[in-house]
Amino acid sequence: MRILIKNALFNGEKKDFFIDGKYITRIDTALNEQADVVIDATDKAVLPPYINAHTHAAMTLLRGYADDMDLMDWLQNKIWPIEAKLTEEDVYIGTKLACLEMIKTGTAYFIDMYWHLPGIFKAVEEMGLKALLAGVIIDMFDDVQANELIRKNTRLYEYLKWTDRIKFCLGPHSIYTVSEKSLKWVRNFAYENNIPITIHVSETEYEVEQCREKTGLRPIEYLESLNFLGPDVIIAHGIHLNDSEIGILSKHKTIVAHNPVSNMKLCSGTMPFQKLIDNDIEVVLGTDGCSSNNNLNMAEEMKVMALIHKSESGNTELASANDVYEIATNNRVKSLFPETGCLEVGKRADLILVDLNHYQLQPNHNLISNLVYSGTGDVVDTMIVDGNILMLNRVVYGEEEIRMQVKEAVKNILKR
Repeated sequence: MRILIKNALFNGEKKDFFIDGKYITRIDTALNEQADVVIDATDKAVLPPYINAHTHAAMTLLRGYADDMDLMDWLQNKIWPIEAKLTEEDVYIGTKLACLEMIKTGTAYFIDMYWHLPGIFKAVEEMGLKALLAGVIIDMFDDVQANELIRKNTRLYEYLKWTDRIKFCLGPHSIYTVSEKSLKWVRNFAYENNIPITIHVSETEYEVEQCREKTGLRPIEYLESLNFLGPDVIIAHGIHLNDSEIGILSKHKTIVAHNPVSNMKLCSGTMPFQKLIDNDIEVVLGTDGCSSNNNLNMAEEMKVMALIHKSESGNTELASANDVYEIATNNRVKSLFPETGCLEVGKRADLILVDLNHYQLQPNHNLISNLVYSGTGDVVDTMIVDGNILMLNRVVYGEEEIRMQVKEAVKNILKR
């Protein structure tokens, strides 16, 4: 497909974009290329889409199911029991709802960790987004379960049709749910196949104390003792880190996925953002799942990130609008997503158009500040991913059918 975007605001100037297939091929003024679709972007700005660096997409099905609880009580007594009832079809439908929400709010790429990976893969493929999908491991220190999950994830990697749009990673849930044997297998398999790893680490004080009692080490020290850490590892949360652990993360160039809304809601604590950036640790931003956030709106996540670190530190310049926006759109972490976040000729055509006439963006003294502090996902008018139009004028094809499927799926889950 060839797409011509006319009269868009880009870096403060009116520009036209020509997209041929998956790539941006021209950015200039007054372009007249023959196109299959012409989009009038008058009073709209072309921007890179957001990247949700940590979520559990199909947990849209559990939005509002269990709130106002402490993390371990929430997991053990509410979330894990109902997750055991979910089928691959349920996860497929829940992931489609998540993709719909992400498209509507400007997210083109996400990192996911959840069960029934083939259902997730199918949903992402149909909805047109980009994703890094984790094969989950939770063996609860059971050797038989560990062996089965190792076999299962090896098969998933070998037999699903991974592409440059949908890629595989490994997702050991955490050090309190995954054995040393499985963690070592994950590390070796990732090295051998050049795939990333994502894992929850240091989310609660309880997790830290449990690790110290069991191993004599703090979580990051324990992972280092297994030679687990590296630039291909994304640790989710990373809240309860001491200075030594921050030094270890910096040494191994390990990435930290920040989830401020979920962290606040579960009273898990506040990630030491200033110390991480002072130690040149790459920070990315995620929403976590919809049962602990309770949405996938990266605009909200940006605002909360900016506000919590200002409030905690007393430093109004910390987590500035520009810094947070760059983190959310991949202008900081090129190692994970080299093609996303670059609006340049020859790069993949991944972009959004935001409506500058939307009341939340008026007046436009500073577009980035408006996007972080006042705009919600509703300001996103159009999304294009890999040269395909996923949303135009706020309309996503098939969205009503997805809503109906979700209602039916939830009704059936609650009956089981």
